[in-house]
Amino acid sequence: MPNTFANTRDLGLDDHTVRGAPTSITAFIGRALSGPLDTAVQVRDFGEFTTVFGGLWDESPMTYALHQFFLNGGGEAVIVRVHHESAPDARDRAWVDLPTEGGGAMRIEASNPGTRGRRLRVSVEHPVAVRNGLFHLTVQETDGNTPPGVIRQERLPRLSADPTSSRFVTHVLQERSALVRVLGSPPVTLPVEASYVPLTGGHDGSAIGDLDVIGQGFEEQRRGLYALEDTDLFNLLCIPPFSDDVDVSIDTWDAAVAYCTRRRAVVLVDPPGSWRTPEDAAISLPSVVTRSPNAALYYPWLRSTDPLRGNRLRDRAPSGAVAGVIARTDATRGVWKAPAGQPATLVGAPELTVPLTDTQNAMLNRQGINCLRMQPGMGRVIWGARTLAGNDDPVDRWAFLPVRRTALFIEESLLRGLHWVAFEPNDERLWAEIRQTCGAFMHGLFRQGAFQGATPQQAYFVRCDAATNPQSTIDQGIVEVVVGFAPLKPADFVVLRIRRSVRTET
Repeated sequence: MPNTFANTRDLGLDDHTVRGAPTSITAFIGRALSGPLDTAVQVRDFGEFTTVFGGLWDESPMTYALHQFFLNGGGEAVIVRVHHESAPDARDRAWVDLPTEGGGAMRIEASNPGTRGRRLRVSVEHPVAVRNGLFHLTVQETDGNTPPGVIRQERLPRLSADPTSSRFVTHVLQERSALVRVLGSPPVTLPVEASYVPLTGGHDGSAIGDLDVIGQGFEEQRRGLYALEDTDLFNLLCIPPFSDDVDVSIDTWDAAVAYCTRRRAVVLVDPPGSWRTPEDAAISLPSVVTRSPNAALYYPWLRSTDPLRGNRLRDRAPSGAVAGVIARTDATRGVWKAPAGQPATLVGAPELTVPLTDTQNAMLNRQGINCLRMQPGMGRVIWGARTLAGNDDPVDRWAFLPVRRTALFIEESLLRGLHWVAFEPNDERLWAEIRQTCGAFMHGLFRQGAFQGATPQQAYFVRCDAATNPQSTIDQGIVEVVVGFAPLKPADFVVLRIRRSVRTET
């Protein structure tokens, strides 16, 4: 069956070495106290999240999910903050009116909505050295204490109120400031000098819903879920409940699954908070999400401590904690290791909302639902590793999460590692180099224990030749390589077809 293998004598590194892509970058979508809207922002710890997005917030389950992600071993997250206006035509951004020399006012408002905008203050200066009607603007973000400490400052010199000027204040703030912007058309006269005037107003909005994540036109506008178009790579996606009593709908889950399938990522679906028994889960699953190999669901919810409420226990959806365990497992054992069993302990969750028996666990597992269990001597652990294609009737080749994620990892790594084929002659010399490059990568995974089989021939194969690239494929400007591997489960080879254009780099 396999017809091409890497020879260990030929594994010298060169410019075409395929390097493993990241496997556990996790995207989170939800409300936050501050930070840019509909923008994918990378954070590497909860302290960085707090600086940009305001930290834990009682009204945002997403902030707690992210906290649990880092607590359980997560290392890199991508945050998309979404917002729902508090009322039609509401001004949810804090603002200040700066009086001008002509008697009007220049309105400065926070770049992003929320009461955290009240921590901003602005200063206007007219230095003697500046001529031709220019002024300096300083914006400070404070920590909210008394007296306030400055945590970030922007100095914007030589601004003009003249719309024809290259230093027109509206344009400069739009391009250079992350904190404030000019609202409307400002008067053409200078703002009078002012010393650190605070912004007022602002509102944190109301509870978000499905339309704040997958609203009409969002894909074209790159808003909500589709703000992730601006991030190079993510592997897991969490959309925690919109509030303590509002779950994510099947429309949003299905849109997220479709998008993640396109991006070679996996959605971690949170079960509805209304699932209070295993029977609820088994019966209601079809109304929550459509089955897919790019989705996994974990049940039940966690009961975790809440630092904002004196560390009292509160029920929390599990996706953030599960994503952290997956990241921890990837880092210590590899993406091919199931994130389940004794090592897959859940940190920061003293209790589970629904205790499960072995019989109930088996019943849910047959439905493709992964269980969270309290196991003697282990604590709270993940006790299942199936995708939502993994129900027993019939058994799908992507039934198991580590198999699906290993395949996505290999596909992502090879697609990135084969960028160099663009503009190369599509002939036997190119095919041989591709075989060598991909074979070396697969052999490295074999040596790490990623596949079944005692020998390379039993573990993987790489094909790229005239059979995979007939003249019709060559005429399309495409080179195709077929890669197969024996996953760490009883199964046939999993086969991937990787296609790359040799005409362009897109």
